[in-house]
Amino acid sequence: MINWKTIPFEQLTNHELYELLKLRVDVFVVEQTCPYPELDGKDRMMGVQHLLGYQNDELVACARLIPQGISFPSVSIGRVATKQSARGGGLGHKLIQQAINECDRLWPKESIEIGAQEHLAPFYAKHGFVQTSRMYLEDDIPHVDMKLTK
Repeated sequence: MINWKTIPFEQLTNHELYELLKLRVDVFVVEQTCPYPELDGKDRMMGVQHLLGYQNDELVACARLIPQGISFPSVSIGRVATKQSARGGGLGHKLIQQAINECDRLWPKESIEIGAQEHLAPFYAKHGFVQTSRMYLEDDIPHVDMKLTK
């Protein structure tokens, strides 16, 4: 059972912020051996929300929900991550579905755009996202843009 929490940056406790950043660095920097600027300034922008998924009081999943006009012309979901030890039971699908639900709650009837790692395009396609760009490199990792049209 995952307990979900959606919260703006300024309401994160020190502990929540530490666990959020640790999970993202563990996945994106350490696991993927990709040194890149994890702290990009978007976390604390107006309207940005952080989706946190807890299992037995342990942060196991997160995503960043971004209003339109910051990362893409549409609403966007980014920094989607699951803890390595919690994978294999469908947590990623639960996370992306919860992120879509929260975007629908926050920004009703708005399309959602993402910059997905290319190998994850079939995963996002299962949730209705359609590829809208050719492959491009972001931090030396192949990515594609995808959109869920509402």
